[in-house]
Amino acid sequence: MGYTSVRYRKQAEAGGGDRTPVPIDDAIERVKKMAAIKGDRGYKNGKTRKAFDQTMELVMHLGIDPKQAEQMLRGAISLPKGTGRTQRVIAFCDEDMAQEAKDAGAVEAGADALIEKVNGGWAEFDVAVAHPKLMGKVGKLGRVLGPQGKMPSPKAGTVTAEVVTAVKEYSSGKIEFRNDAGGNIHLPVGKMSFATADLRENIDAVVSHMTRIKPPSAKGQYIRRVCLSGTSTPSVQLEIG
Repeated sequence: MGYTSVRYRKQAEAGGGDRTPVPIDDAIERVKKMAAIKGDRGYKNGKTRKAFDQTMELVMHLGIDPKQAEQMLRGAISLPKGTGRTQRVIAFCDEDMAQEAKDAGAVEAGADALIEKVNGGWAEFDVAVAHPKLMGKVGKLGRVLGPQGKMPSPKAGTVTAEVVTAVKEYSSGKIEFRNDAGGNIHLPVGKMSFATADLRENIDAVVSHMTRIKPPSAKGQYIRRVCLSGTSTPSVQLEIG
């Protein structure tokens, strides 16, 4: 059996100690209760560590075959109550649109100069948005942005003629998602400090969205398991449907 810390064991006990699915509100409260448990190392160099507002993470295990291109899920979603964080966005666009993109929240915007800056290793941003006209040039950044998960994509809505609108949406917390090799979707759904009702609304929005985009070729049970956890807590399984 692998080692588990005292804190983890206390959290698991506080969370119910089993894998029985529970209603969403109960799951949220259990995760919050686990997050409130401090470990034995609550200080450093004689000073108490500052508590941080953990992110609530939702994981959905879906009945899809990730090896089949038509069953892969990728896109973006704006949560009704936000995620509790802003994102640094850059925009690949013509120079005559660059200032408008910056006014909308982009940390950098432009064409050739920005492409060269990113190609040179600059990566102080979370999301890259691109106008379709520039994808011929932006495409050469695939080897740089691809491994970071930041390459603009039409499916994610980050390749669009509505650059300014996309910048506003992603700056305010719109999030991208993509299934992993196991058919799982991982998404932040808020912060531990969010009200339970707000977290529930965000979770409902994610589940509804994933249900709407179910691939027609997916067979059998589609939503197989949904779990909620904090940044540093065990997970709790949710009752869905």
